[in-house]
Amino acid sequence: MTTPAVESPSDKSRSAEGGTPRRRRRTGRWILLSLAVLALAAVGTGYWLYNDLDGNIKGVDLSQAIGDDRPEKLPTSGQNILVLGSDSRAGANAALKTGKVSGARSDTALVMHIPEGRTEAVAISIPRDTLVTRPACTDSHGSTVPSAKRVMFNSIYSQVGSACVVKTVEQMSGIRMDHYVEIDFAGFKGLVDAIGGVPVTVDRDIHDSSSGLDLTAGTHRLDGTRSLEFVRTRHGIGDGSDLGRIGLQQQFMLALLSEIKKQDLLGSPTKAYKVADELTAALTTDSDLASLAKLAEFGRSLNGVDPSTMDTIMLPVSYDTIDPNRVVAAEPQASTLWKALRTDSEIPESARKSPATGGTS
Repeated sequence: MTTPAVESPSDKSRSAEGGTPRRRRRTGRWILLSLAVLALAAVGTGYWLYNDLDGNIKGVDLSQAIGDDRPEKLPTSGQNILVLGSDSRAGANAALKTGKVSGARSDTALVMHIPEGRTEAVAISIPRDTLVTRPACTDSHGSTVPSAKRVMFNSIYSQVGSACVVKTVEQMSGIRMDHYVEIDFAGFKGLVDAIGGVPVTVDRDIHDSSSGLDLTAGTHRLDGTRSLEFVRTRHGIGDGSDLGRIGLQQQFMLALLSEIKKQDLLGSPTKAYKVADELTAALTTDSDLASLAKLAEFGRSLNGVDPSTMDTIMLPVSYDTIDPNRVVAAEPQASTLWKALRTDSEIPESARKSPATGGTS
């Protein structure tokens, strides 16, 4: 199933809102679907050539990178997962007209809480331009980066690394992240070609000279290169901000996963392996999940979670009094929200209200 591209309002408005509730639900759905697809691909390969597949998945040892300064684990079997949708430019620059831009950013950040029993899930989205206090961290080179106040959340990933993003979320929420999953949009080029392209539907013409995308309104089957153009497009959609591009990325992820699920991976071990090979190459996880067997087992353990009923909430935020283009966590709503997750309690309606939007998130 595909969804039409949705035009975004202004950057300031969308930043504070963090996307519509429907779009945030879609984000959570593709995360669960990703794990389900891995489980399916693992069965289809018959667990063969595991060494090759395991070598694709990049692992981050959070305990070593963060140290002992972390919240306690949940006393139950519940799980907390930090999911980042990253936008790496390294693989895209060769195919797109974005050669002047390098590095990577985390365009999507979700804290997924799965209570004991694993029959439901809550996804807390953190707006990318939220000002936070970044704790002292160790970067990928082993150097210590001092703590800093009023840092834009989205910048932590590119400046210090994924482990520091995890540490920041843990300290701002008081919740230990049991797992970390990062999905690189640019890494899906080979996967798209492996399944014969992905159909997407747009409700208006898109012409973006920067990414090279040129689509007329309607449904198109995109190959790997055009898919990269699609997820990198922002000037041809909405108001030209990153927020319009994020909407396209989420739409594409759903279309991609839907296409994979339509294909007979169980009936074709060779194709299942190729799909698993491309998909795992786009993943970075914590070291406890950094193998196909562990990912597939974890994915199967979430079979009881219905993505359509996932409770999706934006972190309550207020406009910053110094820089109105940025937001800060609203209190006491944010603290109440995090406390409910820590204690597996029902989330009060008051914790869902975001002063920046004037309503529930």
